[in-house]
Amino acid sequence: MEQQENIRGKKIFLLYPHSVIRDEMLDILIMAGYETYTLFDEQKARKLLVKFPDSIMFINIDEGLEEKKWEAYIRSIQEDPRTKDSRMGIMSYNQDRKLMEKYLMKLAIPCGYIQLKLGLQESAKIILGALEANEARGRRSHIRITCKDDASSTLNFKGEWGICHGNILDISSAGIAARFEKLGEFNPGSILRNVQLKLRSGLIMTDMILIGKRQDDDHIYILLFHSNLSTENKLVVLRYIKQHLQKYIDELRV
Repeated sequence: MEQQENIRGKKIFLLYPHSVIRDEMLDILIMAGYETYTLFDEQKARKLLVKFPDSIMFINIDEGLEEKKWEAYIRSIQEDPRTKDSRMGIMSYNQDRKLMEKYLMKLAIPCGYIQLKLGLQESAKIILGALEANEARGRRSHIRITCKDDASSTLNFKGEWGICHGNILDISSAGIAARFEKLGEFNPGSILRNVQLKLRSGLIMTDMILIGKRQDDDHIYILLFHSNLSTENKLVVLRYIKQHLQKYIDELRV
């Protein structure tokens, strides 16, 4: 799952995120097209910044380490030639002005000091603004993940010649690429009704628009979700993408 960072954008790491960030903010960031991961190990986090040096990391300084040790940790990242291009932000419920000034002025944290007491929506707005300013999304509008090795990601629908079965190769909130051994003849722009997608434990039924075959393989088709995709089904797709992203970073050896 190597990324072309100039196209795919930057990786966003949330280190020791509070539960509200982990459970709700993550959905907001991924839905907005940001490739976001949660981490609970500052040493692995540092190694990931070495591996992905153009990343952005928001650190919850209320947990994990004592505040003085967080300061030293951040300075060490800023001074290390391998990680000095990483950009950091602070998350905290602490509203002490001197503490805020230290991180913003003395340490020159480029992605801001997010006061979580402002609430989820205001905190999300600040983080999204910082990500936008740092061009973290790249040239993409949606996160697309590869899932060709996930045998539990399939789809089927009733076609002209019976039930058509396919394996999902990649997916985003906009649509999918799927391999069909036999699909039948469909014109580009055809609407496939009542397509059932199985995404591990998630199951959705929706209409999809067939865009056409992929140029490199006649058995691979591109399908977009119809505009009538329900909010509930969007969340199933989002959770699948989120689980897949987190599994990748959890299993990555650095």
